[in-house]
This record gives sequence, C-alpha cells and structure tokens, in this order.
Amino acid sequence: MVTAVKRLSLNKEQMSLLLGCGVRFFLSAALTGSTVAGGYQPFALGFAAAAGTGAAGGAALAGCLTGAALFLEFADALRFLAAAVLIFAAATAFEGTRPAKSPLFTPVLSVFLFLCVHFIYLFQSFRFWDNLFPCLAAAALTGVSARLYTLLLRQEGNRQLTLLYVSVTLLTSVAGLALPGGISPGRAAVCCLLLYTAYQQGMGIGAAAGICTGLAMDLCSGADTLFYAAAYGLSGLLAGLRSRCGRGSAAALTALAALLLSAIWQDTPSLLAETLLGCTVFLFLPGKLFSGKRVQEKEDVTLLDRLRLQLKESSAALRDLYDSFSRNSAPTENPAIIFDRAAEATCRGCALCDLCWQKEYTSTFNAMNDATPFLLERGRALPKDFPPHFSSRCIHFPELLTSINGELSAFLLRRQYRLQMEETRRSAQGQYAQLSDLLASTASHLGQAAPAFGTAPSWRVGAVLSPKEGESVSGDSISSFETTQGRFCMLLSDGMGTGEAARRESSMTLRLMERFLKAGIDPEAALKTLNSALSLRSSDTGSFTTIDLFLLEGDQGAVYKYGAAPSYVKRGGRVQRITGGCLPAGLHTQPAPPDSSHFPLEDGCFVVQISDGVADAGHDEWLLNLLAGFPGSDPQLLANAIVAQVRKQGQMSDDCAVQVLYLCSAGEKKEV
Repeated sequence: MVTAVKRLSLNKEQMSLLLGCGVRFFLSAALTGSTVAGGYQPFALGFAAAAGTGAAGGAALAGCLTGAALFLEFADALRFLAAAVLIFAAATAFEGTRPAKSPLFTPVLSVFLFLCVHFIYLFQSFRFWDNLFPCLAAAALTGVSARLYTLLLRQEGNRQLTLLYVSVTLLTSVAGLALPGGISPGRAAVCCLLLYTAYQQGMGIGAAAGICTGLAMDLCSGADTLFYAAAYGLSGLLAGLRSRCGRGSAAALTALAALLLSAIWQDTPSLLAETLLGCTVFLFLPGKLFSGKRVQEKEDVTLLDRLRLQLKESSAALRDLYDSFSRNSAPTENPAIIFDRAAEATCRGCALCDLCWQKEYTSTFNAMNDATPFLLERGRALPKDFPPHFSSRCIHFPELLTSINGELSAFLLRRQYRLQMEETRRSAQGQYAQLSDLLASTASHLGQAAPAFGTAPSWRVGAVLSPKEGESVSGDSISSFETTQGRFCMLLSDGMGTGEAARRESSMTLRLMERFLKAGIDPEAALKTLNSALSLRSSDTGSFTTIDLFLLEGDQGAVYKYGAAPSYVKRGGRVQRITGGCLPAGLHTQPAPPDSSHFPLEDGCFVVQISDGVADAGHDEWLLNLLAGFPGSDPQLLANAIVAQVRKQGQMSDDCAVQVLYLCSAGEKKEV
C-alpha cells in the first residue's frame, strides 16, 4: 500500500512537470510568430529567459526552435536562435549564484545577450543608424517581457496585468490575419481585453496598458505612426474613467474614441469595426469575471466579516511577533573574557609576558580555568584560587588579582542585567502569545450562535468557606455562575497565605476569570492569559494564587487547574480523583497551559472542589471514604460534612474552601 501511494505521488509530479513543459513549449513557439519592426522576436526571447533552466527552460528553447522553423526566414531564425541559446546557457551557468536571485537579473541578462547577438548583424548592415532604433526598442521589449513573464510563471505581482501582456503578445502574431472587410479578430480580442483591464483597474492603469498595447501593435505592424498607441491609450483612459458607471458606459466611450480616431486617420476604417466587435464581446462577459464594488454580482463583505478578518490578522501579527522573540535570543558571555581583559591591562608590559602567554600558555590557561568555578561561586577572586606554581611565578600577581576582581564584578553585573532582560523578554513574549490566542478565540466565535449542548441538566450547588483558626477572613474564594453560551462554571482560588491579603488576591483572580468566561473566551485561552498577567504581578508583589475551574457543557464536564488541590467526581459509590501537576498561577516564567481533564457526567453525580487546607492527593483517604459513603443528594450537606470532618481531625491550620455540584435527577429542582 505504501509503495502504491508513493508511485501515485511520483506520477502526479511527473504529470505536473510534463504539463508545465508543454505550456512553455507551445507559448514560446506561438510567441515566435510575433515579429516587431526590424524582424525581431522580443516576446519569444523574453519568454525563453523567464522559463529559466532545466526541463522547463529546455522546453521553451525547443519551442523557439519549432517557431523559428514555422514562422521565420533562415537568416532571421539564425540570429533569433543564437540569442535564445545564449540566454539559456547563461541562465544555466549563473543558476544558484547570488546575482541570479535578483529580480532584475533575468531582464538585464536577456537585454545584454540580445544586443550582443544583434549588434553583430547591425554593424554588418549598410543602414546602421536607420536600424539602430528598432534594435534598441526590441531589446527593451525583450527585458520587459522577461520580467512580466517571470511574474506570471511565479504567480506574483498583478496577475491581471501580466495575463493581459501575455494575451496581447500572443494576439500580435495573428493580428495580421483579417476577415472580409479588413477586420482583424486578433485586434478585436486585444480591444476586449484592454477594455476589461481598464474597467477593473481604473483610468491610470487603463491608459498605461492601452499605450503599451498600442505601441506593441504599432511595432508589430511596421507602421511609421503611433496610431494604435493613441487609439488604445485613449480607449483605456475613457474606459477606466467611467468604470463605476457600468459596463455599458465604458463600452460606449471606447466606441466613441474609436470613432473619433477613425475620422482623424482616414486610412484605418477597420478600427471602428474591431472596437465595436471587442465592446460587444466585453458586454457579454459573465458577471463573475468582475470583482469589487463596480458590479452587483459579487456580494458585499459584511461588517462582521471584516471585523472577524481584522481580528484574525491582528492575532497572526502578534503570533509572528511572539515567534520573533524565540529567533533572537541573546548569546551568553564566556567567563574567559574576565582573564582576557585582566591580562590585557596587567600583563602587556610585564617582562614575563612571553613566558606566561606563549611558552607556558597551557599552564597559564589551566590555572585560569581551574580558578573560574571559585570566582563565579564566591563573586570575588582570592590568591588561594590559583595554583602555587602560577601565583609564585607571576611578578605582578597582586595587580593581576585586583584587575581580575574588577573584570569579575563587571562580568557579574552584565550577566545579572542579561538575566533581567531575558526575564522581561519572556514575560513580553508570553503576553503577545496570550493576546494572539485571545484574538483568535474571539474571531472564531464572532457572530456564531451559542453552541447547542443538548438538554441542559439541572443542578444544585453547596459551598462552605472556613478561615484558618485565629483569622476572621478566609484567603480562599469561590464562585459559580452560568454564561450566555450555556456553560455552567465553578471557580475556586486559594491565595498565598491567609487573611485579608490572600482574600484580595484570590477574589481578584476569580473576578477576572469570571469576566473572561462570560465574554465567551475559550477557557484555556482565558486561563493562560490570566496566568501570564499574574506572573507580571507576582514580580512586584511576590504573591501567587491557585485556580480550579470546573466547566459543565451539557452532559460533559471539564476541569482546569493551576496548582489547585484535587477535585473529585462521585458516581454512586465510586469516586474519581482528578489532580494536576502545574504550578500555581503567577509562578510560571514562560506561557504554560493548565492541567485539563474531560469526562462525561450523568444525573445523580457530585463534583467536589476543595482547597489545600482540606486535603491533598497524599492524605485524602478519609475524604474518599466520606464521599463514597455519603447517601444523600444535598450538596450543601456534603460540603458541611467535609468541613466538619476537617475540624474534627484538628486540621484547621489553613483556610478551607469546599464547593460541591450535584446534577439533579429528573423532577428535582435546580438551585444555585
């Protein structure tokens, strides 16, 4: 099975390569038929340069050879193929080099080799100055074609303009073919394409595209005037000017421009007929080909969609900023710099400098290396840190020791500064990551209806807060509420220490968490954001808090913990303990997700949250037995029984908090 999949993938790659080579072959062959004044083929040479090297470039070169055999005389084909072969050979020779990566390399190379080949023929002609301008114009067209064809093949830039250029250059090869009455289908198609581009891009680009298209048509027709440049330039300007008034107005003004120019140039009667034919085709183009607000076929983007897109882009920008911190970590400083700088200040003028640092370099290096751990641990260098053979040989040992201590102090200060900067960088990095998650979560839920969790079960909640003996206020805080999204939440937080200070920290944590959840933010994103904020706060206050969140969605329960005591799920006589290994919120130096557990629930279940003043995972056998043997269905009675047992065991050495949820059976009353 694996072999078959690999073989299928390889065949697809081969088919893609074959298709690309075929397209390049036929395009280069067709473009060879587009000949400008002087008998040059700049469009085919530009396409051969854009096709590059390898199989794709070889296919384009083969297309040039085929086109030369079909469309050109022997002398013109010889110089054309000479330029094409040189361009392919030079591109192959420079492939992978630094200059070849420049976007201007291919156009400049094609122009240079075009002139190298054709100047030889130009110098041999008897009309050098007469033929110079057509040669230079063809060279410029070769460079422009190489650049635009490269953008098209790589799918970069404005694809509509590059496609227009390709279409026009292809149609110039058949522009000379005419129907009865002198009407050229090729020029009519060019007129339609120009009208479409001007209508979409506006009058500036429309006029520029029209002039360039007309110049190419004038060069290919060999005319001595700039008739098509003037006609198509004016048509593009007028079509772009009236683009917001509908396709009919743009087509009418284009036809009017053709009528006026036909009246001025009496010897071009086919222009008006070709323009009318192109306008007719333009008017019958399907509406789905047009984008933007100029036509009504495309549905306008709603304000909600734009807001969602803006939030997603902001989230991506913050995520990129977060990633940039990881790529630019500062290098650590080697302690060897202490001795290097001390020796530079003390040993340079010493009579024994050559002995210590050249002849006995290994011994000196080992003496410094052996002393390094003691210096860094103590923060100061002492004579005993260095071996006797080194300290007795050094005639400036006291001065060297003083210099080492000075450099050591500077080194330790720099290291402390870098550590502080690294801590600040990690904190900022975590904030960017959490903001990115918050924006992404908000964008994903924006405009969505509240999720359907099935029939919402009924519940009752019981809770007890008991302060530590000798305290009047409990440092623990509890909360339970229902969000507009249909979730029921229970929160318990244990502040560091006891008393009023701990209560302020824990209640603030629950208040912020409740706001996040009621705003519809994903629980894990809200917890990570709150953890990062508390980490910054703890750097000033030195405090931290635990967070224990229980979430009920339909018949599914979820528990999220930051350093919290175990939670318990009671199903009849069976009790499940749920623990976590995360540190409390505010102690993480880097963004860390909370511990999470997900499980199904049914009617008659109890979910119990406790603080560490009640029990921990290593000393909760009594609690497991109490829960398993509890016969009733009143969560408040169960909470009271747990706290009473703690008092009975004489364990009120810390604040105690218990919060119990009971899922009611059918017919029981819900109370919160």
